[in-house]
Amino acid sequence: MSTDGIEETDSLCETDELGDAERCEEVVYAQEFLPTYQSIREGETVTKTQVVEFNDKPESLFFNDGIRRIDFILVYEDEDKKEFEKRTMSQRRKRRREYFEASLMKMGLELEATPSVVNDKLMFVKVHLPWDVLCTYAEVLHIKLPIRPNDMTPRPSMWRFFTCITKHFYPDEKLIQKEVEFFTAPFEKNRQDCFYIKDKDLFFTPSMRSRMACYILSKAQYEIRGNIIKFGITKLLNSGVYKAAYPLHDGKFNVKSKEEAPSERYLLYNEWANPKNFYKMQPLDLIRKYYGEKVGIYFAWLGFYTMMLAVAAVVGLGCFIYGLKSQETSTWSKEVCDPDIGGKIVMCPQCDLCKYWILNSTCETSQKLSIFDNFGTLVFAVFMSIWVTLFLEFWKRYQAELEYEWDTVEFLEQEEPPRPEYEARCIYERKNPVTGITEKVPFTSCGRCVRISIGIGTVCFWIMLILASIVAIIVYRLAVFITFSYQLRNNNLKNLEPIKEYVTPQMATSVTASLISFVVIMILNILYERVAIWITNFELPRTRTDYENSLTMKMFLFQFVNYYSSCFYIAFVKGKIVGYPGKPVKLLGEYRSEECDPGGCLMELTTQLAIIMGGKAIWNNIQEVLLPWVKNWLFRRCGSNVTEKVTPRWEQDYQLQAISQLGLFYEYLEMVIQFGFVTLFVASFPLAPVLALINNLFEIRVDAWKFTTQSRRIVPQKAQDIGAWQPILQGIAILAVATNAMIIAFTSDMIPRLVYYWSFSVFPYSDNTEHTMRGYINSSLSVFNISDSPFDLTDIAMSAPSNLTTCRYRDFRYPPGHPWQYEHNIQYWHVLGAKLAFIIVVEVYINKTT
Repeated sequence: MSTDGIEETDSLCETDELGDAERCEEVVYAQEFLPTYQSIREGETVTKTQVVEFNDKPESLFFNDGIRRIDFILVYEDEDKKEFEKRTMSQRRKRRREYFEASLMKMGLELEATPSVVNDKLMFVKVHLPWDVLCTYAEVLHIKLPIRPNDMTPRPSMWRFFTCITKHFYPDEKLIQKEVEFFTAPFEKNRQDCFYIKDKDLFFTPSMRSRMACYILSKAQYEIRGNIIKFGITKLLNSGVYKAAYPLHDGKFNVKSKEEAPSERYLLYNEWANPKNFYKMQPLDLIRKYYGEKVGIYFAWLGFYTMMLAVAAVVGLGCFIYGLKSQETSTWSKEVCDPDIGGKIVMCPQCDLCKYWILNSTCETSQKLSIFDNFGTLVFAVFMSIWVTLFLEFWKRYQAELEYEWDTVEFLEQEEPPRPEYEARCIYERKNPVTGITEKVPFTSCGRCVRISIGIGTVCFWIMLILASIVAIIVYRLAVFITFSYQLRNNNLKNLEPIKEYVTPQMATSVTASLISFVVIMILNILYERVAIWITNFELPRTRTDYENSLTMKMFLFQFVNYYSSCFYIAFVKGKIVGYPGKPVKLLGEYRSEECDPGGCLMELTTQLAIIMGGKAIWNNIQEVLLPWVKNWLFRRCGSNVTEKVTPRWEQDYQLQAISQLGLFYEYLEMVIQFGFVTLFVASFPLAPVLALINNLFEIRVDAWKFTTQSRRIVPQKAQDIGAWQPILQGIAILAVATNAMIIAFTSDMIPRLVYYWSFSVFPYSDNTEHTMRGYINSSLSVFNISDSPFDLTDIAMSAPSNLTTCRYRDFRYPPGHPWQYEHNIQYWHVLGAKLAFIIVVEVYINKTT
């Protein structure tokens, strides 16, 4: 292990039990993974990188000779020009850097260093992979390359008759031409004559060359101590030996190159990232060619998801308009606002210090609630349950088409090499149960079990921490509700005089609790992110895909509880276990359980969703747009005194923001969390798909703008699908059907109103001769005799109207004086049965439909 305090990828040493001998096991790579690997032994002369001056060609992508193409850039700060650093540390870094570059040259790579034009302390090392090295590592990485053009005639599109219309929604075909299709096969160096090689300089695309260069850099050694070999560009970056490592953009995004064909970056900006093209389809083939399959599949998924959202948004907007129209004809809402009905109903206090209140004081809330709690919402909830299933099925089909077109159908785990961090710790041997081949692993079965157990325990601890924060917010809601009720009763909130008539204890508590919940969510996200990365590093997954999948599951599990727990509380817990005024249920033996408004908790759930979705969208846009732009602007301002100088392409790219090691992880996470809000709770907020659609139309262009203009070029990576996000989306889809059915059944008042309309609005429960909603409010409120309360109501009674003997509360219970007083009445059991029947019918219907 490293003894100098700098974290490095290296081999591990073992000491025997007597402690008088040390056995160090050298890390030896299989020829399959590093065929050009050659160690530079101690005492051997180290080849220095040739240093040349900048040739005043700012857009050149080649060495100074104009022949060798730049495949990768390494940036370091010249140790001899540093002013404030210990000499020993400086020399150690210089020694490792020189050794690393000598190792690269011994492996066949060609290097050329150029001093910075802007900062005389910086040096840029240009890396070039010759033809022989490209052929070698193309075979190692199983890169598929053309063997001959595809002469099969494609099936004509069913939309070919509408080309004159659809062409306006696609990128300009004159600028972004369709790629020539080829039959491909994994490259083999000794069978080059079988491949379609017209020009060796163009046979391997720049993204392929960058991918191979990154692979070699991650394996090259930088230090040998006895039998201990240390290697990998990642650790050199982390320890400060190099400041950056990245492939080059192929030109400026806003200036057309002087060559005959414009650069791909220029085309991507003008036909994709430019906001004026928000209505156009994405040039996925060019995105995949420039950034690799992994980025291509992300934008393909995001575009497909946005397109499907358009359908849900239209239906959701229609339901919202229906709610606005039906608001004027809502009988139960009119009864709440009617002075002769709601104005004469006195409601029981909702807390120990609360006052009696008149039902029509919630008139405005009930009118707003009728917009979302209506028959249209019921239809929309069923529609979204079908939509989410169809979305996943259609995406699987579209993904299969992309796999075929992008030639990733046979992309197997065997094609992906192990991570350097994994290889460096492979000191144990085991027999592969599938292949029967002896292979090296980093830990025993018992060690792996311990690591996984620690990871699971840590995740569970943080989830419990979230639940504890939710309980704390619930206690806050209860305490603040009492405070607001007391202050409003005594007219102590004089500062709120302009809006006092609109402020109710329920509304004030709901809004403040939602804001606090959002702040807690953001803080816990920042803290847990670091913990999740540490746990995943500790588990030591074998490949990069395994690493990302493991981190994805941990992060999403945490984010799921963090973002959705408050919504689940409002939807399925709040107001469900409250007892009745004479025997209320109390939390912690002190606080009465929260009650919903007479119209239910649906409006509060809508408020919670709107605040979290809106706040999250604003926060993400600040992070994705404003911060990178400000950082790049400050970087340019700091060098304003030298901006008049001509800067080379590699230095222009260095001034851009580095792509996170996790790459697209946060982009996927943001969209999947949004997908959960759109599907899990859409029954309470039909406008959620509309807001998500608007956000995604901007999100696609913002991400494209960020990748194209504000960030260094990402290292292209191979990918067959969206990885672990696929089963996560399937899990959300399954849960969405149940949650929407339960929101309609238990959070909305739709089922109780339907039961009243069809059963209790006519004989023998009512005097009406035909089905009607008149009388529903009176039917849904039970009666409580004030004298039956076991609590001291002296203070509260002062706020009660004169001669008040009873008050009303939200429940279906027998009145005082009945043999079964305060027990649930027959209407309660009818409603409960209808709710359960509705959930079963919806589940069966959705399963049969899909």
